[in-house]
Amino acid sequence: MNKLNKALNDSPLLRWGVLILVGFVLSVNYYFYDAFSTLKDLLLKEFNFTNTDYGLFVSFYSIPNTFLLMAIIGGAILDRFGIRRTGFLFIFLMTLGALLTAYGASDYYSAGGAGYNLMSSFLPNYSPELKMMLLGRFFFGLGAETSIVVVSKILVKWFKGKNLALAFGLKVGFGRLGTFAALQLSPVVAGVDGTGLSTAIWLAGVLVLIGLFAFMIYMLLDAKLDKQINFNENAQETEKFSWGDIGVILTNRAFVYIVLLCVTFYSAVFPFVSYAPDFFADKFGYTAIQSGQVTSLLPIGTAFFTPFFGFIIDRYGKSATAMIIGSLIVLAVHLTFAFTTLSPYVPVIFLGIAFSLVPAAMWPSMVRLVKESRIGTAYGIMYSVQNLGLWGIPLLAGIILDKTNPGNPEVADYTATMIMFAGLGLLGLVFSLLLKFDDKRKGFGVELPLNKK
Repeated sequence: MNKLNKALNDSPLLRWGVLILVGFVLSVNYYFYDAFSTLKDLLLKEFNFTNTDYGLFVSFYSIPNTFLLMAIIGGAILDRFGIRRTGFLFIFLMTLGALLTAYGASDYYSAGGAGYNLMSSFLPNYSPELKMMLLGRFFFGLGAETSIVVVSKILVKWFKGKNLALAFGLKVGFGRLGTFAALQLSPVVAGVDGTGLSTAIWLAGVLVLIGLFAFMIYMLLDAKLDKQINFNENAQETEKFSWGDIGVILTNRAFVYIVLLCVTFYSAVFPFVSYAPDFFADKFGYTAIQSGQVTSLLPIGTAFFTPFFGFIIDRYGKSATAMIIGSLIVLAVHLTFAFTTLSPYVPVIFLGIAFSLVPAAMWPSMVRLVKESRIGTAYGIMYSVQNLGLWGIPLLAGIILDKTNPGNPEVADYTATMIMFAGLGLLGLVFSLLLKFDDKRKGFGVELPLNKK
């Protein structure tokens, strides 16, 4: 026990230092994902994309995790081979994808650079730029979701019983800061006339590369921790992973409800953010910069609210109740966007509150439902199912926009799209209510505080 008490993860300074380090990896992940939100109009003009093309680009991120189940496989690999090897592999893939995407949007590539002729030789209805960017988006998604699973397991390893919900809240906060920075910087770097479009995308790609270097620094700390506590990640449990464990996890009804809440909740928010700047410009007449600033209120608010809610949940519990309240807010906000002309500032702030409540309660609750030795697999299942929504909903939103706005007018009517997002909020509310009922019936402890007494 004395050896265990002197481990690195017993030092508050080192625990929070690790959180900052892996939080940066998460920030650049979200920066790249959201950097294109305020660039939608420029992409349509520069590369002659349609709304459906843009929706396809956004959704392509989720294809490897939805149809190839890479987040589940990545989670299983994580449980089997450990944090360092798994993390490096998938963050490298994320970096490769980011750089390929930036290359596809570059002037050099458009002028006939390497790969341009190959991409021109098939699927002529899609531009070579779109096809290269889709390839990059595919690799980025292939690595990015499992990298988030890795960060989640890192937090369980360093913070279990020690402000875990607060740590997850701060983790979410780092992600939202990345989104905030993307929404603020991307339109400024790209410029109103789009002359800096390629530069804005390259900036996002280089930040992901820096994130890879940051994770390599974490690997040194992780290796030292394992030596201190004699912790061999390849054999930390007497049980070996088997694919049958996935079936065991899925027999837990409360886990299934959380997974379904996860996919509906995130599908009502992340794809909305991808379209929000254009929505605010069309409905309220904002410029691209103004629209980005309004949208950025959501991530910057969650960056501060989520750690606060995590702190409360650590001490007082009520995770299922928090998920219910957050789902109600999402439903109300999207109905407001669909049917009123209320200034978007207030609804966006409330959406930020919801986007703080639900993740702060949902992710750490997993330790109540799944053994720590299978936590990577459980998170992988959640992220894979979540990606089903992140693949389908952006594409569906683009199709709805094209169908309800024939001829691609300058100002689009987003009413039908907002109704779709509201429907997702309603489903999230149903699943959160079912979760609370099942927890009360079976006593998993989802509503209990997370900190050790």
